[in-house]
Amino acid sequence: MKGVRIENVTKKFGNVLGVSELNLAIQPGEFFTFLGPSGCGKTTTLRMIAGFYYPTTGKVYFDQQDVTTLQPNKRNIGMVFQNYALFPHMTVDENIAFGLEVRKMPKPAIKQKVDRIRSLVHLTEYSHRKINELSGGQQQRVALARALVIEPDILLLDEPLSNLDAKLREETRVEIKRIQSELGVTTIYVTHDQTEAMSMSDRIMVMEAGVVKQIGTPQEIYHQPNNRFVATFIGETNMLELKVKSIDRDVITVEHANGLILHGLTANYAQNIIPVVGETVYVSIRPEGFEVGPGHNTVKGRIEFLEFTGLSVNYIVNVHRLSLKAMIINGGNQLKQVGDEMELHIPPRNLYFLGE
Repeated sequence: MKGVRIENVTKKFGNVLGVSELNLAIQPGEFFTFLGPSGCGKTTTLRMIAGFYYPTTGKVYFDQQDVTTLQPNKRNIGMVFQNYALFPHMTVDENIAFGLEVRKMPKPAIKQKVDRIRSLVHLTEYSHRKINELSGGQQQRVALARALVIEPDILLLDEPLSNLDAKLREETRVEIKRIQSELGVTTIYVTHDQTEAMSMSDRIMVMEAGVVKQIGTPQEIYHQPNNRFVATFIGETNMLELKVKSIDRDVITVEHANGLILHGLTANYAQNIIPVVGETVYVSIRPEGFEVGPGHNTVKGRIEFLEFTGLSVNYIVNVHRLSLKAMIINGGNQLKQVGDEMELHIPPRNLYFLGE
């Protein structure tokens, strides 16, 4: 189990910038996720850690060892690819054992390790099946077992759940987190799926266009985004552009161009802004930040759309010519209908202020 340190790494492909001046420290045993849209640099970064790409500039370390130009097979990593890369002519056990056989480990030791890891990924009954006789979820677990059986210092997973249906994705991400917690292996996970990142990770790095936008715990990324990209990419939010009307001790008052006035808390500023009276700020309000009925920041509007999910009711309410998304927990009450008037309030603690 090792940590990973990346120092001032830039990767260019000709004139195209893949990753720009990346600095990162991943702790031993941490489950760390690279999150962002396609083309943001997350897989490029993973491949530099794996040794498939070398940085244009900068260094990659495993603990104190400089592995920047070390060959992949010398790094003691386990990797699970998006397409699993399993051998179809081999059985489950033969696929799992492949890395151990390449290392010329004695057969009794190979069998012992394969038996243990097969049990860990719940494939005990499938040892002699060929890969084409398995479901997608079972194939994914074979790929995971093959990566883990060599006892890697670092486990790398490149969008391993993207080929699974929604139910299997949910089940498999629980299994991956269970196994990682049990083994304690340092794990780096690449995904564009916010739910996967939020539910599995100790920390997340959000990337856009090769640049790190924020690193933090799931709670920090969600509730305290550094910028508008992170606020809008992670989950849903209402992003409003307003002007600072006044700042009075703990309370900041802001006004939209259409006349909507809201009151928030000065403690809810992103770290990189200092609001000034008369200047523009952006306010992020999560859909679950609204509450029904009167209270602070009461707004009235007309329902444009509603969606009943069982657990909650999702509304789009037209307020001062703004379409605001509100999620209200289902309390078993009679549903309002499209066209009905609705009164909402926003507790000041649920306004989060961002700069340009």
